[in-house]
Amino acid sequence: MYLDESYMMYKLANHLTVMDGFELIHMNENEEIWLEKREGKTSHVIRLFHAGFDWKNHLKKDIARVFQKSKAIKRYLQGKHIEIHNVYIAEHAPVDDWEILKKPMQLNEKNPIKMNVYYLSENEKEEELARLQEAVGSTFQRPETQLPEADQEADVNNFRKKLAGQIKQKEKETKDIFAYGKPFLTYILLAVNVLIYLLLELNGNSTSTETLIKFGAKYNPAIIENGEWWRVVTSMFLHIGLLHLFMNMLAVYYLGTIVERIYGSLRFLLIYFLAGIGGGLASFAFTTSVSAGASGALFGLFGALLFFGCIHKRIFFQTMGMNLLIIIGINIVFGLSVPQVDNGAHMGGLVAGFIASAVLYLPKKKNGIIQLSAFVLYLLITFGLVIYGVDYNRNSPAYQLMKAEQLIAEKQYEDVVDTATKGLSSTQIEDELESHLLFQRSYAYIQMNRIDQAITDLQKSVKLNDAFAEAHYNLAILYGNNSAEEDKALEHIKRAYDLDPENEDIATLYEQLIRSQGK
Repeated sequence: MYLDESYMMYKLANHLTVMDGFELIHMNENEEIWLEKREGKTSHVIRLFHAGFDWKNHLKKDIARVFQKSKAIKRYLQGKHIEIHNVYIAEHAPVDDWEILKKPMQLNEKNPIKMNVYYLSENEKEEELARLQEAVGSTFQRPETQLPEADQEADVNNFRKKLAGQIKQKEKETKDIFAYGKPFLTYILLAVNVLIYLLLELNGNSTSTETLIKFGAKYNPAIIENGEWWRVVTSMFLHIGLLHLFMNMLAVYYLGTIVERIYGSLRFLLIYFLAGIGGGLASFAFTTSVSAGASGALFGLFGALLFFGCIHKRIFFQTMGMNLLIIIGINIVFGLSVPQVDNGAHMGGLVAGFIASAVLYLPKKKNGIIQLSAFVLYLLITFGLVIYGVDYNRNSPAYQLMKAEQLIAEKQYEDVVDTATKGLSSTQIEDELESHLLFQRSYAYIQMNRIDQAITDLQKSVKLNDAFAEAHYNLAILYGNNSAEEDKALEHIKRAYDLDPENEDIATLYEQLIRSQGK
């Protein structure tokens, strides 16, 4: 009888995989086979087990073990809802009353795994097999005549070899997926980033805003006013300090090698640049400050792996899935909680990388509708970021401050006044930002010899931000030019000196005014 039962299990497993669309997901030497088929959002999992139980309690223990194993493999399955069809194939059923276990059961938890138990014993084989066929939609029919033992044994061996071959084929396909390309472009990108960092250090300092802007950092006034959109790309290769370079390059090394192996070199390079551009435009649209770094492209590689996970869910969760999701989650939380992090570039790169991967798709796979839709979506998003970014920046006080600073460097003082005034007209402006805009406008007034207006702006500036040493210093200079205002000059230079005693200009004026007052 043991051979009859083994023959039944392997013939049923072979039929389910060949004729009914089930996929083999596990097989071991203990006569246990797991199969899966997805229908809509539900994964139907059949567990075939060639073993019998004498007592109901022993059967219940095995059912509990199957529940635990099902929970462990749940993330590897394709469907959102899981239904387990637990099939026992044995000569005899438990001797006590076990029929209650035939009722559908599930764990008391959110989105629970459901289970149905079938016991194909000698006395109930036909009935239980029919119940299984109805539940999973199988076309399997039990042979009407029994084969000789030798033929049964030969068929069992053939079925076992065939199923084992499916496992080996899946392992080979998985290995091939991660060996499509060789990661030489990743190494080239790493070298280029390091060389450009050294170039920055040799020509100033990688932490210097002036040097970064000179070499192509994302600088919104230059992009909008001068049309320097190329900065969206060049900023991808600039890094602010050694730690910034090291952290980004470490991530590019690990992620880049994986993505390039999966997608191939050309797709990898396109994803890297398309994600970097998307991240750069998102940074332009939502962040007014000067920024640089490969973060947008780097998060685009995360997006590429997420898209891979959408296509190969089981392989994704069997390999990198949970760890990758945790890392992305940590980075998102970190970006939202640390103001200095350019979260726009991170999120923009992540989304752009995912969409770019959908456009290019995976090697040896195509989906014209998805690829075309993703291409259109990428264009719409990038175009929308440009339109929104230009409008947002031009109405942003922070942008007007940056623009005023640029105009001062170009000695266009009338334009400085107009720009600062526009920034100050915003109804939503922080005190510190307003203080700096007033300071920049006052400087332009000084250069235009409009001293009274300069003093008025500086007074407002220090009222909003009493810790603004440069504003106190300029007030001290302007008051010092009028003998009747020397007390005010002394008051402001003392405050400036208290705030910044290391500043040589402040220290010098402080000593001069103290001596002139004889104090």
